[in-house]
Amino acid sequence: MARHVETNKNPTAGTERIGIKVLGAISFAHFLNDLIQSLIPAIYPLLKDSFSLNFTQIGLITLTFQMSASLLQPAVGIFTDRHPQPYSLTWGMGCTLVGLIALSMAPSFGLLLIAVGLVGTGSAIFHPESSRVARMASAGHYGLAQSIFQVGGNGGTSAGPLLAALIVIPQGRHSLAWFSLVALLAMGILWRVGGWYKQKQSEERQRRATHPATVRPPSPRPSASWPVFILLVLMFSKFFYTTSLHSYLTFYMMHKFQVSVQSAQLHLFVFLFGVALGTILGGPIGDRIGRKQVIWWSIFGAAPFALALPYANLFWTGPLTFVIGLLMASAFPAIVVYGQELFPGKVGMISGLFFGLAFGLAGIGAALLGRLADFRSIEYVYQVCAFLPLLGLAAIFLPDLRKRMTTDT
Repeated sequence: MARHVETNKNPTAGTERIGIKVLGAISFAHFLNDLIQSLIPAIYPLLKDSFSLNFTQIGLITLTFQMSASLLQPAVGIFTDRHPQPYSLTWGMGCTLVGLIALSMAPSFGLLLIAVGLVGTGSAIFHPESSRVARMASAGHYGLAQSIFQVGGNGGTSAGPLLAALIVIPQGRHSLAWFSLVALLAMGILWRVGGWYKQKQSEERQRRATHPATVRPPSPRPSASWPVFILLVLMFSKFFYTTSLHSYLTFYMMHKFQVSVQSAQLHLFVFLFGVALGTILGGPIGDRIGRKQVIWWSIFGAAPFALALPYANLFWTGPLTFVIGLLMASAFPAIVVYGQELFPGKVGMISGLFFGLAFGLAGIGAALLGRLADFRSIEYVYQVCAFLPLLGLAAIFLPDLRKRMTTDT
């Protein structure tokens, strides 16, 4: 596998130290971006009281946010594969900034949906190009780079509920405007990353002009449709289940165990911390043992814990959600890199497609599960969703790309 990777990267680059700096910067920007985004589900109890919302409307907020992100991401990825935009990251964060300020002041439910849609649009612009930057800075360690990039986002997602519990819940929705400083900081970092990106583009053009014989146009692997279908099944399983925890765990804890909002959000933080840890482990483990193995054990391996969760007491709910988050999150870096290896040269398209699907499936799941909670109960939602990780069995049908890479070399 390593030999195959080396044939597809610039042999003169090898700037491992510079790559580490860029990976750290793009991961931190991802942290700030997803911190802002995670404030939306974290303040659902506040929005529910302020606008007298039911669970269906809560699900509609998530659907609006996730769909605005998911539908645009593949289009952004396809466009930037052909026309890379180094500074688009900064402008995407600017869109998030506008949506955040609008969210803090929206006087009606309709304007609230527009505000979260703007935040989702910023996310759609951010993810495909930032994933490309991570791959450019990877020096061939694609899984590790993808994990470093994604763990920044998961860290931000974990920190959002904690900051919401400490700042937004006590101070009210208008205190969201203070987080515009976070967006401004991210814009500054991304402007610097854009400068590095532009320089790498220039170096690549110069290398191709100087050594045209070393440039080998990539081509998609044969029979990629079946692996893509399997990946879609696995993503459905993963994101429908994880969105049940991300969007509704606070309500579940408050309903079943009669805990406070702050206590419920701390349990959400525990789950999201497990997600962050799983993300950082999934990529490098996939580099070492193969993407297929990580995907298989991550999703299907979470099934026993998911099946036990609806029947656990307050004490065991925290450890179970932590383990579920850790296992299931480790699959996504492996899925993204697996898809990039299926379609070489289509980094933006694949990144946009899979990140977009992640947002879209999560949004659809949130809306459907919210509707189910209204008709039955929030506890019933977790009893039904507990069976979703069993779909991880489908990973056994994925081809092992390590064998194909060895054959290619």
